[in-house]
Amino acid sequence: MTSETITAEASGTLRLGDLPVHRVGLGAMRLTGSAAFHLGTPSVRERSLAVLRKAVELGVNHIDTAAFYFSSLRSANELINTALSPYPDDLVIVTKVGPHRDEQGEWTAAARPDELRGHVEENLRQLGRDHLDVVNYRRQKQDSIAEHFGALAELREAGLIRHLGVSGVEPRHLAEALEIAPVVCVQNRYALDRPEPVDDEVLRLCGEHGIAFVPFYAVAGAAGQHGATTAHDDAVLSVAREHGVSPAQIRIAWTLHQGPHVLAIPGTGDPAHLVQNVAAGALRLTGEQLARLDGARSQAG
Repeated sequence: MTSETITAEASGTLRLGDLPVHRVGLGAMRLTGSAAFHLGTPSVRERSLAVLRKAVELGVNHIDTAAFYFSSLRSANELINTALSPYPDDLVIVTKVGPHRDEQGEWTAAARPDELRGHVEENLRQLGRDHLDVVNYRRQKQDSIAEHFGALAELREAGLIRHLGVSGVEPRHLAEALEIAPVVCVQNRYALDRPEPVDDEVLRLCGEHGIAFVPFYAVAGAAGQHGATTAHDDAVLSVAREHGVSPAQIRIAWTLHQGPHVLAIPGTGDPAHLVQNVAAGALRLTGEQLARLDGARSQAG
């Protein structure tokens, strides 16, 4: 597999509302430093800018970000603006609101519905846009998201937001949102080695409703915000050997094989890893390989 020649187009295309994107995108969180939300070790600025420019060169047209993705000296939104503005016509930037951090990097109290306009405007300023392509409401453990999602639906009607999504939700929250406005994507934590029946059900419901399911931490597994896991099941390692690729690439390929409505947004601050991540979109796993990986997943539960 010659990853240098493979572009994001090989992963296929899916629509977020009326916006077509390739199924392998880029998560921007790790562009700000060695670990998410870590204020002590900022990333090398030119390297992060190079990752963004290389991503677009490789056909990536879906970037996931947030105003609260920042570390000491680095803001993901500012990096995106600097590297890519004026933005390519086909580039879709997805952001999320709800969580918020102060200037010292500390998480603030859960946002009230009337505070979400300020979060949206913060993203607009940082990205240099007059509207946001897609905004996900990131649930913060509350029982109902109706008021918060309703506030974003009003901003959509006002033209500040083109499409809406939700994140960190259960089936009942998705049902709530769909009663209020169209939902184009759901971002939930989902990984080969983290079987969660609730998220499996959300994945299924998204397929039924024609909604994109966008897993985060799919490559990280239990490592979460700290980056790609180094703990790989034997099944992952054996399938990686059979394809001559890295275990992380197999995890991305497995993610995409969960349904034609699934997108992948692996994050990296390393240009070489970016090339590998994009190339993973061309991997085609056999039925036997998928069965092995699914068997490992069931054992992890």
